[in-house]
This record gives sequence, structure tokens and C-alpha cells, in this order.
Amino acid sequence: MSYQHTQAGTLNRVVIGAIFVADLVALAAFAPRDPDALWPLLMIAALMLVVLALFHSLTVEVVRGELRLRFGVGLIRRRFAIADVHDTRIHRTRWWYGWGIRLTPHGWLFSVSGFDAVGIELKDGKKYLIGSDEPKKLLAAITTAMARHG
Repeated sequence: MSYQHTQAGTLNRVVIGAIFVADLVALAAFAPRDPDALWPLLMIAALMLVVLALFHSLTVEVVRGELRLRFGVGLIRRRFAIADVHDTRIHRTRWWYGWGIRLTPHGWLFSVSGFDAVGIELKDGKKYLIGSDEPKKLLAAITTAMARHG
């Protein structure tokens, strides 16, 4: 059995997209009258496109003895050997933990949307939270893989 699911970062997409559009409007309004505004506004637009590409979604896979995480286009990745996972459970994160990659009191959080997550604790004591809009399915996939590879 393998598991693969991509969660869309809908709010990330909307907010970053709105900033990008506002930047384009500012570019059209100010750049013709103020050439010094051109480069900063172009850099902001480019930065928003990069952030959008990196954090528009989170793909989680449980396959071939590994738990794999991949943000957006895949430049930011993380892998965990299932054999190294000691414990796992469903968590509800706090709104102030935010989204993206964050250090929380419960370990490193990888998330793009929502407040549900699956927590894993490795045998070395390190803890991680993996955001998911289907935490029960992810927990079941990790638990099944642990039984097979543990």
C-alpha cells in the first residue's frame, strides 16, 4: 500500500496572488512617472511568483519505506525513513503557528493550509507535524507502513 496526496494552499494562493496583482497595478501606475520605482516593483513581483511556486501546495507520500514531503514545485523537500518513526498521532495546530515551515512547541511544522496535522516522533526524539486535509488517511498510511517496515 502506498499513499500520495497533494493539499492545495488555497489561502496562500489567494493572498500571494493578490499581492502580485496589487504590485502589477502599482507598477502600471507609478513606473511610467517614477523610473526609480520600476526595479523594486519588478523585484516584488518576481519574489511573489517564486514564493507562490514554492508554497502553493504540499504533497505527502508514504511509499517504499519513506514518508516524503514536497512543497510546491518540489525544490523544498523532506524525507523520513518509516523505520525511524517511533510514534505518530493526529494533532490540531494553533492558528498562530502559521503555514509554511515553522518551529512550534510540538516540533517542526510543514503545512500549507488548515490546522489538522499528523505528528511523528522519531526514535532520536525529534518531532515533526505534517499538515494535512486528510489526517486520518495519512495516519493510517504511516501506521500501516510502520507495521510493515518496523
